[in-house]
This record gives sequence, structure tokens and C-alpha cells, in this order.
Amino acid sequence: MSLSGVCVTAVESRPAGVTGTSPTHRPFGARVKAFVALTKPRIIELLLITTVPVMFLAEQGVPDLWLVLATCMGGYLSAGGANALNMYIDRDIDALMDRTSQRPLVTGMVSPREGLVFGITLAVVSTLWFGLLVNWLSAWLSLGALLFYVVVYTMILKRRTSQNIVWGGIAGCMPVLIGWSSVTNSLSYAAAILFLVIFFWTPPHYWPLSMKVKDDYARVGVPMLPVVVSNKVVARQIVLYSWVMVGASLLLQPLGYTGWFYTVVALVTGGWWLWEAHALQARAQAEVTGAKLKEMRLFHWSITYVSLLFVAVAVDPFLR
Repeated sequence: MSLSGVCVTAVESRPAGVTGTSPTHRPFGARVKAFVALTKPRIIELLLITTVPVMFLAEQGVPDLWLVLATCMGGYLSAGGANALNMYIDRDIDALMDRTSQRPLVTGMVSPREGLVFGITLAVVSTLWFGLLVNWLSAWLSLGALLFYVVVYTMILKRRTSQNIVWGGIAGCMPVLIGWSSVTNSLSYAAAILFLVIFFWTPPHYWPLSMKVKDDYARVGVPMLPVVVSNKVVARQIVLYSWVMVGASLLLQPLGYTGWFYTVVALVTGGWWLWEAHALQARAQAEVTGAKLKEMRLFHWSITYVSLLFVAVAVDPFLR
């Protein structure tokens, strides 16, 4: 589907299965929950996991707690705005995918116009929030991440290339830079290294999920990598990105940014990740014999991995 097709798809009409009740006549509590759902809170939790520990590393101790709160709130508003706008643009395909069929813009709990206004409002408020309460470098980084996710990933890459999640994942790397800049009002090699860790983490994190739901993506014409190539090829790519990710995670110690604790955690968790990635590759190669792929094992571990790694980022300064 072309970019213009994304923007003008006529989804203003109510999707099948939605009652005739206007969104404004739905219960207030349900409406509030629907607007919160537009922000994709579970994804934002993961973004904050990579933001706050970097603030500890930048401070080499405990950062100002008000600054942490302001940064987290600004990050939530910014990512929430990006996610709401993503749902507004993707509401046509969301209605056809099992995984997304209950999103508020599909069920009619929130109208497309409300979703658009809500997303733009959060984008504006979050930029001003960062600029006035944190610093303007963090504000521009936040706005850049939002625009990259909405325009570059959602509107341009997602429906055009199997490398969508690779380059679109740059938006998900930005919280690392924002966490560092909120404390120092600058950037550093440490922030750049952690940016690369998340950049190379994103594809092997998301591709196993894409393997699980590839029929959904195929149905709506979104060329996620598992849709256009075999599971063997996807698993090979996962292993490649995994090795580069683990290698990048080990760069902090020789450059003097972390000590023994972070290095031990990075080695142990990275080693376990590589074990899981190679196991997935072995199962993919044996899939023709009827072996179960168990692709979600790596997906779930990927969340645990990034959580443990960034907890180590926060703890390490206290043990040096």
C-alpha cells in the first residue's frame, strides 16, 4: 500500500462488530482506559527501563529524583503520543489482524479524530515538558524519536520493506540518549554504545514475535522479515544481530564507563541470549522434521535480558 493510501484509507466508518453507540456515549471509565491503551503502556514500561538506569550511569550515583520523575513523565507523554499516532495511521490493518483487533480505534471506543488529536496533543505537551522542566536537548531528542517512529517507521518503512523493524527501531533507541542528556545536557560515547545495544537488540527481540504472528502480517501485506523469507533465514539473522549486540554491550568496560559488576552481568545474560538464539536457529533448521519452533522463548528472554542489563547499568556505579 502506498504512503498516500495509508493517509487516506477510509476507516472513519465503523468497523464490523462495533455497536452503533457513539464513542462519546460510552462509559467514562471505559473511555479513560481506551485513551490509556492508545499510549501502549506496556511498551512504554520497556522504554523507561532503558531510560532511568542510564541516568544513574550519567550521574555516577543517584540522580536528582525530581529530574528522574520529570524525565519519566516526559518520556511517557512522548512515547504515548507516538503510539497513539501509530494506531491512528495503522487502524485499517489493525482491524484485520487478530493481535490488534481490539485496539480502541478499531472497536470504536475512540474515534479516529479523537485519536489523532490525542496523539498530536501528547507530542506537543511532551516536547514543552522536556524543554521547560528538563532541558531542550532532551526535548529535541524526544521529538525526533516521535517523528521518526510515526513518519519514518509507520508511514514509510513498515509497509514497504522487510528491514522496517531494523531502521524503525532507531526510535526505540532514543530513550537511552534522552536519559543521558537529561542529566548532563550533552551526549557521550557511553550513551552511543548503549544506543547501539538497543539498536542491535530490537530486531532479534521483535522477529521471534513476528515469526509467531506472521500470518497476521501476511494477511495485511506488511512485509515483516518472517513473511518474506523462511524461518531458517530469519533465525540466521537473529543469531547475527545477537552476536553484534552482545559485543556492543561489552564495550562499556574497556572504555572506562563501567566496572566488574556490569561486565559480569553482560557476559552471563549475553551468553544465555546467544544460547537461546542458536537454539532457535537449530529448531528452525529442523522445522521440516516437525520440530516446534518455540520462537517466543527468545522473545520473552529478550525482555528479561534488557531489564537485567540496564539494572546492572544503574547498580554498577555504586560498586566501583
